[in-house]
Amino acid sequence: MANTKSAQKMTRKLQKRTEVNMSRRSRMRTFIRRVEEAVRSGDAEAAKLALKDAQPEIMRAAQKGILHKNTAARKVSRLSSRVRAINS
Repeated sequence: MANTKSAQKMTRKLQKRTEVNMSRRSRMRTFIRRVEEAVRSGDAEAAKLALKDAQPEIMRAAQKGILHKNTAARKVSRLSSRVRAINS
């Protein structure tokens, strides 16, 4: 337990920030899951639309510090290559 007022405030801030980060991470994962489900079903058009929605969400997560920017770029790259593989 925090002893000082400032430490107590920091734990409150940390709890709020953790909730926000968990929400953002969950939202990003949902968008990624939609792309993967569309790829698995073989629906190229749905996969392309899902990727179009997921890409800014992943990059936003990187911008907010949920992911490293290279990790986000790698995820987008791998998803887009899987979507391209369906079309060919």
